[in-house]
Amino acid sequence: MATHSTRTAPHRRVVVTGAGAVSPIGVTTDEFWAGLLAGRSGVGPITWFDAADLPVRIGAEVRDFDPDVYLERRVSRRLDGYAQFAIAAAYQATAQAKLPVGDGLGDRTAVYVGSAYGADKLMTTALNTLRDRGHRAMSPFYAANSGVDSAAGEIAMLFGATGPSNSMSTACATGATCVGEATRLIRHGYADVALAGASDDCVTPLNISTTSRTGALSRRNDDPARASRPFDRDRDGFVMGAGAGVVVLESAEHALERGAPILAEVAGYGTSTDAYHVTAPHPEGRGARAAIRGALRDAGLAPADVDHVNAHGTGTVLNDRTEAAAIRAELGEHAERVPVSGIKSMTGHTLGAAGALELIASIWAIREGVVPPTINCDDPEDTGLDFVPGEARRHQVRTVLSNSFGFGGRNVVLAVTRWEE
Repeated sequence: MATHSTRTAPHRRVVVTGAGAVSPIGVTTDEFWAGLLAGRSGVGPITWFDAADLPVRIGAEVRDFDPDVYLERRVSRRLDGYAQFAIAAAYQATAQAKLPVGDGLGDRTAVYVGSAYGADKLMTTALNTLRDRGHRAMSPFYAANSGVDSAAGEIAMLFGATGPSNSMSTACATGATCVGEATRLIRHGYADVALAGASDDCVTPLNISTTSRTGALSRRNDDPARASRPFDRDRDGFVMGAGAGVVVLESAEHALERGAPILAEVAGYGTSTDAYHVTAPHPEGRGARAAIRGALRDAGLAPADVDHVNAHGTGTVLNDRTEAAAIRAELGEHAERVPVSGIKSMTGHTLGAAGALELIASIWAIREGVVPPTINCDDPEDTGLDFVPGEARRHQVRTVLSNSFGFGGRNVVLAVTRWEE
Protein backbone atom coordinates (compact mmCIF):
# COMPACT_ATOMS: atom_id res chain seq x y z
CA MET A 1 0.00 0.00 0.00
CA ALA A 2 1.50 3.34 -1.04
CA THR A 3 1.72 6.08 1.57
CA HIS A 4 0.23 9.54 1.32
CA SER A 5 3.69 10.96 0.65
CA THR A 6 3.59 9.52 -2.89
CA ARG A 7 0.77 11.83 -4.00
CA THR A 8 1.46 14.27 -6.79
CA ALA A 9 1.17 17.42 -4.64
CA PRO A 10 1.04 18.16 -0.90
CA HIS A 11 -2.39 18.90 0.47
CA ARG A 12 -4.56 18.56 3.53
CA ARG A 13 -6.27 15.22 3.95
CA VAL A 14 -10.05 15.27 3.55
CA VAL A 15 -12.38 13.01 5.51
CA VAL A 16 -16.10 12.23 5.55
CA THR A 17 -17.77 12.78 8.91
CA GLY A 18 -21.45 12.44 7.99
CA ALA A 19 -23.70 11.17 5.22
CA GLY A 20 -27.34 11.56 4.28
CA ALA A 21 -29.35 9.60 1.72
CA VAL A 22 -32.82 9.83 0.23
CA SER A 23 -33.42 7.04 -2.27
CA PRO A 24 -36.01 4.76 -3.91
CA ILE A 25 -35.07 2.03 -1.41
CA GLY A 26 -35.05 4.16 1.74
CA VAL A 27 -35.31 7.78 2.81
CA THR A 28 -32.53 7.70 5.41
CA THR A 29 -28.96 6.46 5.17
CA ASP A 30 -29.69 3.44 7.36
CA GLU A 31 -32.74 2.51 5.26
CA PHE A 32 -30.74 2.98 2.05
CA TRP A 33 -27.94 0.70 3.24
CA ALA A 34 -30.37 -1.92 4.56
CA GLY A 35 -32.15 -1.91 1.20
CA LEU A 36 -28.87 -2.49 -0.61
CA LEU A 37 -27.89 -5.39 1.63
CA ALA A 38 -31.35 -6.93 1.21
CA GLY A 39 -31.10 -6.67 -2.58
CA ARG A 40 -34.39 -4.77 -2.66
CA SER A 41 -35.50 -3.14 -5.91
CA GLY A 42 -36.93 0.37 -5.76
CA VAL A 43 -38.34 0.17 -9.29
CA GLY A 44 -42.08 0.13 -9.84
CA PRO A 45 -44.93 1.64 -11.87
CA ILE A 46 -44.74 5.42 -12.14
CA THR A 47 -47.11 7.14 -9.72
CA TRP A 48 -46.46 10.90 -10.13
CA PHE A 49 -48.34 11.03 -13.43
CA ASP A 50 -50.39 8.76 -15.68
CA ALA A 51 -47.85 7.02 -17.93
CA ALA A 52 -50.36 4.69 -19.60
CA ASP A 53 -49.76 6.15 -23.06
CA LEU A 54 -45.96 6.08 -22.85
CA PRO A 55 -43.69 3.25 -23.99
CA VAL A 56 -41.96 3.35 -20.58
CA ARG A 57 -44.25 3.23 -17.55
CA ILE A 58 -41.77 2.36 -14.79
CA GLY A 59 -39.37 4.37 -12.66
CA ALA A 60 -37.48 4.38 -9.37
CA GLU A 61 -39.36 7.09 -7.50
CA VAL A 62 -38.78 8.15 -3.90
CA ARG A 63 -41.73 6.95 -1.84
CA ASP A 64 -42.79 7.57 1.78
CA PHE A 65 -40.81 10.80 2.01
CA ASP A 66 -42.23 13.52 4.25
CA PRO A 67 -40.52 16.90 3.74
CA ASP A 68 -42.21 18.29 6.85
CA VAL A 69 -39.87 16.16 8.96
CA TYR A 70 -37.10 18.54 7.90
CA LEU A 71 -38.79 21.76 6.80
CA GLU A 72 -41.55 24.12 7.82
CA ARG A 73 -44.56 23.74 5.55
CA ARG A 74 -44.26 27.32 4.32
CA VAL A 75 -40.79 26.44 2.99
CA SER A 76 -41.37 22.91 1.71
CA ARG A 77 -44.44 23.81 -0.33
CA ARG A 78 -42.52 26.30 -2.48
CA LEU A 79 -39.61 23.95 -3.23
CA ASP A 80 -39.21 21.29 -5.87
CA GLY A 81 -38.82 17.71 -4.65
CA TYR A 82 -35.16 17.66 -5.65
CA ALA A 83 -34.43 20.54 -3.25
CA GLN A 84 -36.47 18.89 -0.49
CA PHE A 85 -34.48 15.67 -0.93
CA ALA A 86 -31.16 17.53 -0.84
CA ILE A 87 -32.07 19.43 2.31
CA ALA A 88 -33.19 16.22 4.03
CA ALA A 89 -29.91 14.53 3.10
CA ALA A 90 -27.97 17.54 4.38
CA TYR A 91 -29.79 17.43 7.73
CA GLN A 92 -29.05 13.71 8.05
CA ALA A 93 -25.38 14.24 7.19
CA THR A 94 -24.84 17.13 9.60
CA ALA A 95 -26.60 15.23 12.39
CA GLN A 96 -24.24 12.28 11.97
CA ALA A 97 -21.24 14.61 11.74
CA LYS A 98 -22.41 16.43 14.88
CA LEU A 99 -22.07 19.77 13.14
CA PRO A 100 -23.79 22.65 14.92
CA VAL A 101 -26.91 23.89 13.17
CA GLY A 102 -28.74 27.09 14.00
CA ASP A 103 -25.93 29.43 15.00
CA GLY A 104 -24.40 29.25 11.53
CA LEU A 105 -21.43 27.28 10.26
CA GLY A 106 -19.58 30.34 9.05
CA ASP A 107 -17.36 31.39 6.17
CA ARG A 108 -15.08 28.35 6.38
CA THR A 109 -18.00 26.08 5.39
CA ALA A 110 -18.80 25.48 1.72
CA VAL A 111 -21.91 24.08 0.03
CA TYR A 112 -21.35 22.18 -3.22
CA VAL A 113 -24.69 20.56 -4.03
CA GLY A 114 -25.66 20.12 -7.67
CA SER A 115 -28.25 18.47 -9.88
CA ALA A 116 -28.51 17.08 -13.39
CA TYR A 117 -32.11 18.21 -14.00
CA GLY A 118 -32.82 20.71 -11.22
CA ALA A 119 -36.37 21.74 -10.33
CA ASP A 120 -37.94 19.63 -13.04
CA LYS A 121 -41.29 18.85 -11.40
CA LEU A 122 -41.70 22.46 -10.29
CA MET A 123 -41.20 23.55 -13.90
CA THR A 124 -43.65 20.93 -15.20
CA THR A 125 -46.31 22.05 -12.72
CA ALA A 126 -45.69 25.73 -13.48
CA LEU A 127 -46.05 25.23 -17.23
CA ASN A 128 -49.32 23.38 -16.70
CA THR A 129 -50.55 26.18 -14.42
CA LEU A 130 -49.62 28.85 -16.95
CA ARG A 131 -51.41 26.96 -19.71
CA ASP A 132 -54.54 26.18 -17.71
CA ARG A 133 -54.95 29.21 -15.41
CA GLY A 134 -52.86 32.02 -16.84
CA HIS A 135 -50.00 34.15 -15.54
CA ARG A 136 -51.87 35.53 -12.53
CA ALA A 137 -51.90 32.03 -11.00
CA MET A 138 -48.11 31.71 -11.14
CA SER A 139 -46.13 31.52 -7.89
CA PRO A 140 -43.90 34.52 -7.12
CA PHE A 141 -41.34 32.05 -5.77
CA TYR A 142 -40.87 30.28 -9.10
CA ALA A 143 -37.98 32.43 -10.33
CA ALA A 144 -35.96 31.85 -7.16
CA ASN A 145 -36.75 28.14 -6.78
CA SER A 146 -36.65 26.83 -10.35
CA GLY A 147 -32.90 26.68 -10.94
CA VAL A 148 -30.23 24.04 -10.49
CA ASP A 149 -28.84 26.26 -7.72
CA SER A 150 -32.01 26.19 -5.60
CA ALA A 151 -30.95 23.33 -3.31
CA ALA A 152 -27.46 24.72 -2.68
CA GLY A 153 -28.84 28.15 -1.84
CA GLU A 154 -31.48 26.80 0.54
CA ILE A 155 -28.94 24.58 2.34
CA ALA A 156 -26.50 27.47 2.76
CA MET A 157 -29.24 29.65 4.28
CA LEU A 158 -30.62 26.93 6.55
CA PHE A 159 -27.20 26.04 7.92
CA GLY A 160 -25.62 29.49 7.91
CA ALA A 161 -22.82 28.33 5.62
CA THR A 162 -21.34 31.56 4.28
CA GLY A 163 -18.28 30.12 2.55
CA PRO A 164 -18.03 29.18 -1.15
CA SER A 165 -21.25 27.88 -2.71
CA ASN A 166 -21.70 26.05 -6.00
CA SER A 167 -24.27 23.94 -7.82
CA MET A 168 -22.33 22.24 -10.60
CA SER A 169 -24.00 20.00 -13.14
CA THR A 170 -22.11 17.28 -14.99
CA ALA A 171 -25.04 15.06 -15.98
CA CYS A 172 -24.93 11.65 -14.29
CA ALA A 173 -21.52 12.41 -12.73
CA THR A 174 -22.79 15.48 -10.85
CA GLY A 175 -22.75 14.09 -7.31
CA ALA A 176 -19.23 12.76 -7.68
CA THR A 177 -18.06 16.01 -9.28
CA CYS A 178 -19.42 18.07 -6.39
CA VAL A 179 -17.69 15.83 -3.85
CA GLY A 180 -14.43 15.88 -5.83
CA GLU A 181 -14.38 19.64 -6.28
CA ALA A 182 -15.31 20.25 -2.64
CA THR A 183 -12.47 17.92 -1.67
CA ARG A 184 -10.05 20.07 -3.67
CA LEU A 185 -11.48 23.19 -2.03
CA ILE A 186 -10.65 21.84 1.43
CA ARG A 187 -7.30 20.38 0.42
CA HIS A 188 -6.01 23.72 -0.74
CA GLY A 189 -7.27 25.69 2.24
CA TYR A 190 -10.28 27.56 0.88
CA ALA A 191 -12.63 25.86 3.36
CA ASP A 192 -12.46 23.57 6.37
CA VAL A 193 -15.90 21.97 5.96
CA ALA A 194 -18.15 21.30 2.98
CA LEU A 195 -21.61 19.88 2.45
CA ALA A 196 -21.30 18.15 -0.91
CA GLY A 197 -23.47 15.97 -3.11
CA ALA A 198 -26.41 16.14 -5.50
CA SER A 199 -30.11 15.54 -5.92
CA ASP A 200 -32.64 14.84 -8.67
CA ASP A 201 -36.39 14.23 -8.88
CA CYS A 202 -37.04 14.03 -12.59
CA VAL A 203 -39.46 11.17 -13.29
CA THR A 204 -41.74 13.41 -15.35
CA PRO A 205 -43.69 12.96 -18.60
CA LEU A 206 -41.17 15.05 -20.54
CA ASN A 207 -38.11 13.15 -19.31
CA ILE A 208 -39.60 9.69 -19.61
CA SER A 209 -40.97 10.32 -23.10
CA THR A 210 -37.85 12.01 -24.48
CA THR A 211 -35.33 9.65 -22.90
CA SER A 212 -37.32 6.65 -24.10
CA ARG A 213 -37.00 8.09 -27.61
CA THR A 214 -33.22 7.73 -27.34
CA GLY A 215 -33.61 4.01 -26.63
CA ALA A 216 -31.78 4.39 -23.31
CA LEU A 217 -34.62 3.31 -20.98
CA SER A 218 -35.64 -0.23 -20.10
CA ARG A 219 -39.11 -1.18 -21.35
CA ARG A 220 -39.71 -4.04 -18.93
CA ASN A 221 -43.00 -2.51 -17.85
CA ASP A 222 -44.46 -5.86 -16.80
CA ASP A 223 -41.49 -6.82 -14.61
CA PRO A 224 -40.18 -3.59 -13.03
CA ALA A 225 -38.18 -5.20 -10.22
CA ARG A 226 -36.05 -6.98 -12.83
CA ALA A 227 -35.79 -4.09 -15.26
CA SER A 228 -32.47 -2.63 -14.10
CA ARG A 229 -29.82 -5.21 -15.05
CA PRO A 230 -26.28 -3.80 -15.01
CA PHE A 231 -23.71 -5.97 -16.83
CA ASP A 232 -26.30 -8.65 -17.69
CA ARG A 233 -26.53 -9.85 -21.30
CA ASP A 234 -30.29 -9.32 -21.24
CA ARG A 235 -30.13 -5.64 -20.22
CA ASP A 236 -32.19 -3.23 -22.30
CA GLY A 237 -31.53 0.16 -20.73
CA PHE A 238 -31.57 2.08 -17.47
CA VAL A 239 -34.48 2.94 -15.19
CA MET A 240 -34.92 6.64 -14.43
CA GLY A 241 -34.89 7.29 -10.69
CA ALA A 242 -34.85 9.98 -8.03
CA GLY A 243 -32.96 10.69 -4.82
CA ALA A 244 -30.25 12.66 -3.07
CA GLY A 245 -26.92 12.06 -1.40
CA VAL A 246 -25.00 14.60 0.69
CA VAL A 247 -21.82 14.11 2.71
CA VAL A 248 -20.02 16.30 5.20
CA LEU A 249 -16.38 16.72 4.20
CA GLU A 250 -13.77 18.17 6.54
CA SER A 251 -10.06 18.61 6.69
CA ALA A 252 -8.69 15.86 8.89
CA GLU A 253 -7.27 18.46 11.29
CA HIS A 254 -10.63 20.14 11.69
CA ALA A 255 -12.45 16.87 12.26
CA LEU A 256 -9.93 15.61 14.80
CA GLU A 257 -9.86 18.91 16.66
CA ARG A 258 -13.61 18.85 17.24
CA GLY A 259 -13.77 15.09 17.93
CA ALA A 260 -15.94 14.33 14.92
CA PRO A 261 -16.72 10.73 13.91
CA ILE A 262 -14.53 9.99 10.88
CA LEU A 263 -16.22 7.55 8.49
CA ALA A 264 -13.63 7.40 5.69
CA GLU A 265 -11.14 9.47 3.71
CA VAL A 266 -11.66 10.84 0.21
CA ALA A 267 -8.16 10.01 -0.95
CA GLY A 268 -8.39 10.48 -4.71
CA TYR A 269 -10.37 12.33 -7.37
CA GLY A 270 -9.97 11.69 -11.09
CA THR A 271 -11.96 13.44 -13.78
CA SER A 272 -11.91 13.63 -17.57
CA THR A 273 -14.07 14.33 -20.61
CA ASP A 274 -14.48 12.03 -23.61
CA ALA A 275 -15.13 14.86 -26.10
CA TYR A 276 -16.57 12.15 -28.32
CA HIS A 277 -20.40 11.96 -28.41
CA VAL A 278 -23.41 13.59 -26.76
CA THR A 279 -24.59 10.32 -25.15
CA ALA A 280 -22.36 7.38 -26.09
CA PRO A 281 -19.11 6.69 -24.22
CA HIS A 282 -15.85 6.59 -26.13
CA PRO A 283 -15.70 3.08 -27.64
CA GLU A 284 -12.24 2.49 -26.17
CA GLY A 285 -13.23 3.94 -22.80
CA ARG A 286 -10.42 6.48 -22.93
CA GLY A 287 -12.13 8.98 -20.64
CA ALA A 288 -13.23 6.37 -18.12
CA ARG A 289 -9.74 4.89 -18.01
CA ALA A 290 -8.19 8.33 -17.56
CA ALA A 291 -10.50 9.07 -14.61
CA ILE A 292 -9.62 5.75 -12.94
CA ARG A 293 -5.91 6.42 -13.42
CA GLY A 294 -6.34 9.97 -12.14
CA ALA A 295 -8.10 8.85 -8.95
CA LEU A 296 -5.44 6.24 -8.21
CA ARG A 297 -2.61 8.66 -8.90
CA ASP A 298 -4.21 11.37 -6.77
CA ALA A 299 -4.57 8.92 -3.88
CA GLY A 300 -1.08 7.47 -4.23
CA LEU A 301 -2.55 4.01 -4.84
CA ALA A 302 -1.65 1.14 -7.11
CA PRO A 303 -4.28 -0.99 -8.92
CA ALA A 304 -3.55 -3.86 -6.52
CA ASP A 305 -4.64 -1.64 -3.59
CA VAL A 306 -8.25 -1.56 -4.80
CA ASP A 307 -10.52 -3.87 -2.79
CA HIS A 308 -13.88 -2.99 -4.34
CA VAL A 309 -15.42 -1.06 -7.23
CA ASN A 310 -18.81 0.61 -7.00
CA ALA A 311 -19.60 0.73 -10.70
CA HIS A 312 -21.56 3.29 -12.67
CA GLY A 313 -23.36 0.27 -14.14
CA THR A 314 -26.43 1.79 -15.77
CA GLY A 315 -27.75 -1.27 -17.58
CA THR A 316 -27.24 0.18 -21.04
CA VAL A 317 -25.33 -1.98 -23.50
CA LEU A 318 -22.55 0.47 -24.39
CA ASN A 319 -21.96 1.92 -20.91
CA ASP A 320 -21.66 -1.44 -19.17
CA ARG A 321 -19.45 -2.94 -21.85
CA THR A 322 -17.13 0.07 -21.89
CA GLU A 323 -16.94 0.30 -18.10
CA ALA A 324 -16.11 -3.39 -17.69
CA ALA A 325 -13.34 -3.03 -20.27
CA ALA A 326 -11.99 0.09 -18.50
CA ILE A 327 -11.90 -1.71 -15.14
CA ARG A 328 -9.99 -4.56 -16.73
CA ALA A 329 -7.58 -2.26 -18.53
CA GLU A 330 -6.71 -0.14 -15.48
CA LEU A 331 -6.70 -2.82 -12.75
CA GLY A 332 -5.00 -5.41 -14.95
CA GLU A 333 -4.81 -8.95 -13.64
CA HIS A 334 -6.13 -7.72 -10.28
CA ALA A 335 -9.49 -6.87 -11.86
CA GLU A 336 -10.89 -10.39 -11.58
CA ARG A 337 -10.17 -10.46 -7.85
CA VAL A 338 -12.14 -7.27 -7.11
CA PRO A 339 -15.89 -7.42 -6.37
CA VAL A 340 -17.77 -4.94 -8.59
CA SER A 341 -21.20 -3.79 -7.37
CA GLY A 342 -23.83 -2.17 -9.58
CA ILE A 343 -26.31 -0.68 -7.11
CA LYS A 344 -28.39 0.94 -9.85
CA SER A 345 -29.85 -2.54 -10.18
CA MET A 346 -31.74 -1.63 -6.99
CA THR A 347 -31.96 2.18 -6.95
CA GLY A 348 -32.43 2.73 -10.66
CA HIS A 349 -30.44 5.61 -12.11
CA THR A 350 -30.84 8.57 -9.77
CA LEU A 351 -29.10 10.79 -12.34
CA GLY A 352 -27.09 13.58 -10.69
CA ALA A 353 -27.54 12.02 -7.25
CA ALA A 354 -26.08 8.67 -8.31
CA GLY A 355 -22.42 9.50 -7.69
CA ALA A 356 -23.12 10.78 -4.18
CA LEU A 357 -25.32 7.82 -3.22
CA GLU A 358 -22.75 5.41 -4.61
CA LEU A 359 -19.99 7.13 -2.63
CA ILE A 360 -22.06 6.62 0.52
CA ALA A 361 -22.50 2.93 -0.35
CA SER A 362 -18.73 2.73 -0.84
CA ILE A 363 -18.09 4.26 2.59
CA TRP A 364 -20.52 1.85 4.25
CA ALA A 365 -18.84 -1.09 2.51
CA ILE A 366 -15.59 0.00 4.16
CA ARG A 367 -17.23 0.48 7.56
CA GLU A 368 -19.27 -2.73 7.55
CA GLY A 369 -17.00 -5.08 5.62
CA VAL A 370 -19.85 -5.96 3.24
CA VAL A 371 -20.19 -5.28 -0.50
CA PRO A 372 -23.69 -4.77 -1.96
CA PRO A 373 -24.98 -7.09 -4.65
CA THR A 374 -25.75 -6.49 -8.30
CA ILE A 375 -29.23 -7.93 -8.55
CA ASN A 376 -30.63 -9.15 -11.88
CA CYS A 377 -27.12 -9.91 -13.14
CA ASP A 378 -28.04 -13.49 -14.00
CA ASP A 379 -25.96 -13.89 -17.16
CA PRO A 380 -23.03 -11.44 -17.08
CA GLU A 381 -21.56 -10.41 -20.40
CA ASP A 382 -18.07 -10.41 -18.87
CA THR A 383 -17.88 -13.75 -17.08
CA GLY A 384 -14.46 -13.06 -15.57
CA LEU A 385 -15.40 -10.04 -13.46
CA ASP A 386 -17.06 -10.58 -10.08
CA PHE A 387 -20.30 -8.58 -10.11
CA VAL A 388 -21.46 -9.88 -6.71
CA PRO A 389 -24.59 -11.39 -8.27
CA GLY A 390 -27.78 -11.64 -6.26
CA GLU A 391 -26.66 -11.30 -2.64
CA ALA A 392 -24.47 -9.04 -0.51
CA ARG A 393 -21.16 -10.55 0.55
CA ARG A 394 -18.77 -10.21 3.47
CA HIS A 395 -15.52 -8.76 2.17
CA GLN A 396 -12.76 -6.82 3.87
CA VAL A 397 -12.58 -3.42 2.21
CA ARG A 398 -10.00 -0.72 2.72
CA THR A 399 -10.11 1.05 -0.65
CA VAL A 400 -13.03 1.57 -3.05
CA LEU A 401 -13.21 3.16 -6.47
CA SER A 402 -16.62 4.77 -7.07
CA ASN A 403 -17.21 5.32 -10.80
CA SER A 404 -19.54 7.94 -12.31
CA PHE A 405 -19.83 8.45 -16.07
CA GLY A 406 -22.34 10.94 -17.51
CA PHE A 407 -23.88 11.95 -20.82
CA GLY A 408 -21.58 14.24 -22.75
CA GLY A 409 -18.61 12.09 -21.78
CA ARG A 410 -18.18 13.44 -18.22
CA ASN A 411 -16.14 10.94 -16.20
CA VAL A 412 -15.45 11.06 -12.47
CA VAL A 413 -13.88 8.46 -10.19
CA LEU A 414 -13.52 8.88 -6.43
CA ALA A 415 -11.08 6.79 -4.42
CA VAL A 416 -12.26 6.43 -0.83
CA THR A 417 -10.24 4.66 1.85
CA ARG A 418 -10.52 3.56 5.45
CA TRP A 419 -9.37 6.33 7.77
CA GLU A 420 -5.94 5.73 9.28
CA GLU A 421 -4.03 8.47 11.07
